[in-house]
Amino acid sequence: MQPSNPTSQSEQSTVRVLIVDDMPQVREDLRILLQLSNEIEVVGEAGDGLEAIQQAELYHPDVVIMDMEMPVLDGLQATEQIKGRLLARRVVILSVHSEKGDVERAMQSGADAFVQKGSSYLTLIEAIHSNKS
Repeated sequence: MQPSNPTSQSEQSTVRVLIVDDMPQVREDLRILLQLSNEIEVVGEAGDGLEAIQQAELYHPDVVIMDMEMPVLDGLQATEQIKGRLLARRVVILSVHSEKGDVERAMQSGADAFVQKGSSYLTLIEAIHSNKS
């Protein structure tokens, strides 16, 4: 998938999203779901936290959808770096875990929202739009 940048004024009102998950099938499913919305543009994908930082440096997405557990650099460490370096406006953690401690750790890392994997499409869309500046 080739990342892209918005060029027209109508595209500038879209939310530019970077998808980060170590499972290629999850990334593909998320991309397909997000493409159902005319207000969301997927600008890139990454398979681990380090790659997420590199993609965020290149594309400065509005929102990063970040898996919590990944190889190389986990989602929470990547979130800390992305938010600390102002590479994206917001980060939504997407995780199979939903224990109170997991949510607290995500928020402490700088995440702006936490969505459990398996939640409805509308829940994810709401988290993305609630993070729109």
